Amino acid sequence: MEAPVVLPKRGEDLHAAVARECKAVRDSVGLLDASTLGKIDIQGPDAREFLNRVYTNAWTKLDVGKARYGLMCKEDGMVFDDGVTACLAENHFLMTTTTGGAARVLQWLEIYHQTEWPELKVWFTSVTDHWATLTLSGPNSRKLLAEVTDIDLDKDAFPFMTWKEGKVAGVPARVFRISFTGELSYEVNIQADYAMGVLEKIAEAGKKYNLTPYGTETMHVLRAEKGFIIVGQDTDGSVTPDDLNMGWCVGRNKPFSWIGWRGMNREDCVRENRKQLVGLKPVDPNKVLPEGAQLVFDTKQSIPMDMVGHVTSSYMSSTLGRSFALAVVKGGLKRMGERVWAPMADGTNIEAEICSSVFVDPKNERQNV
Repeated sequence: MEAPVVLPKRGEDLHAAVARECKAVRDSVGLLDASTLGKIDIQGPDAREFLNRVYTNAWTKLDVGKARYGLMCKEDGMVFDDGVTACLAENHFLMTTTTGGAARVLQWLEIYHQTEWPELKVWFTSVTDHWATLTLSGPNSRKLLAEVTDIDLDKDAFPFMTWKEGKVAGVPARVFRISFTGELSYEVNIQADYAMGVLEKIAEAGKKYNLTPYGTETMHVLRAEKGFIIVGQDTDGSVTPDDLNMGWCVGRNKPFSWIGWRGMNREDCVRENRKQLVGLKPVDPNKVLPEGAQLVFDTKQSIPMDMVGHVTSSYMSSTLGRSFALAVVKGGLKRMGERVWAPMADGTNIEAEICSSVFVDPKNERQNV
């Protein structure tokens, strides 16, 4: 399975199409085929304990009907994967993984269960291909979904980070209210062989809202505007949750020594001046920093220069009306407002200001409406 990068209209290039798709999501409602996300069904009386051991955060008290974002680390404390896991029943969970990480996460869970904790009663089943996922995202997503479902979508009845069962376009569905765009969003999961029929009915109802299909490139821009990471792009096997400014996702008081806890507390992982995730605003708003570009604090150095980080994600934003980027920079979280430069192959330098990694709606008001 592979989702489209962009869905251009006749005569549009990639940049124009992405700008149009981003605007549609921010202004009204967009539709993303998110079926490629990994999905692992986890069941058993020890399912909660197992989740506590493989995720950095706590899972003991997650109620049925609720969902939680989680980070996974390898033994060395470096981020390995992330995703949202929902509690379907007391001993039943549905874990989502990154698209590229689906197989390796399932293998990881099985390895730890079989070799380290065989006493835990828990079972894993890949259901990635069983469920099609249609994501509606944008301020009009609730109005559109209400036209094709029997689920009560009132914000108090169906708050952020919860899920409900019901029918969508007459088909049994699980609907999750989670967001990777920062907008009001719903992920509609239906049995895969019913997906086309449901999609057609959603598309028909969406005409009045200018429902716009969008691809993975637009998804990348929208999530970066919110400072949401993509594992493998903003991480490279050398960053901890704290490096990502995601210490809020670490259960430091969990009783069991979960995977990665000892690793991320090694001397090197807690030292000052580690590379940390920050935002960058190029001084020239029309210049897009190349992804992977190395960064320096001083351009007057002789070669080899002292590199202090690199650009991980970089885009032109129609919402911001300018270019922006995410980067890892040494001690970056304490350097807000300072400047860095990216030396180019042609001898020029692109100057940028270090800023927060959250560029749109820092108070998360849009996704909580």
